[in-house]
Amino acid sequence: MNILQKSRAKSPWILHYDAGACNGCDIEILACLTPVYDIERFGMVNVGNPKHADVLLVTGTCNKRSARVLKNLYDQMPDPKVVVAVGACALSGGIFHECYNVLQGVDGTVPVDVYVPGCAPRPEAIMEGVMMALEKMNKR
Repeated sequence: MNILQKSRAKSPWILHYDAGACNGCDIEILACLTPVYDIERFGMVNVGNPKHADVLLVTGTCNKRSARVLKNLYDQMPDPKVVVAVGACALSGGIFHECYNVLQGVDGTVPVDVYVPGCAPRPEAIMEGVMMALEKMNKR
């Protein structure tokens, strides 16, 4: 493992994208940043620029418009990169799966490495999903 891989494993930068839904999963992701869970103690940093991100956290249902944005964000991220789909909406469309504009899960738009089920998943599950994604990224 070279120095770059070690630094990514110890300090992953996370980009969060909400494809559109009820924002319950987004609130749980923000809860990971609070002092109760303190995801930053693991070296994880929430960034706003895809060119600096190692992990893409995706929440919400995907439609044609958000799919273009999601694909664009994914393409801008440097390799190696991992994608974590958070919540039932990102996995399968959730309660919106029969809506005319929903493209089901985000895995039809970008390759997903880790799925975190739930509506909305607990912060502990989200943190575990990110850790699993980092393990996959380090094995590549």
